[in-house]
Amino acid sequence: MTLTRPPEVTPPAASGWYPSAGDPDMMLQSVRPNIVQAIRAFRVEDLLEAAQNQGQHFLYANLGEVQSKQDAIDALVAGFTFPEQYAKSLDSFYDCLTDVVNKSGPQRGFVVVLDQLPDNPRFDREAREQLLDAFRDAADYWGERKIPFRCFYSFQ
Repeated sequence: MTLTRPPEVTPPAASGWYPSAGDPDMMLQSVRPNIVQAIRAFRVEDLLEAAQNQGQHFLYANLGEVQSKQDAIDALVAGFTFPEQYAKSLDSFYDCLTDVVNKSGPQRGFVVVLDQLPDNPRFDREAREQLLDAFRDAADYWGERKIPFRCFYSFQ
């Protein structure tokens, strides 16, 4: 797995990027190490910089165009550059996000951004919660191994 930059992101200016932190390292320290939460005041560019500064994986997926839970899994597998075999279900995606990645070698941490989670009849609240539960379970998995796993999400 490699650090992934969202295509439209450019690094932020040296100052003024996050008013309460002052530097990218402090920003991640202000967030619990194993959590799934709304992105709120954080910006994708700042999270990318913070992850890079700490040598953590940055995983980004824009889900604004997905229409179903399976579309979301497919977009995540493609966005995170996981092998397509892990796009079969949330269980196989979770296995890749945890066991497969863990077996690939030592990990320093993860910053995940799920941008623009949709709200439509085929991707309703239940589907969103199932998807977020997979990331909550991954946060627990990595937390047991003392590896930070922070997942941020936004809605359309």
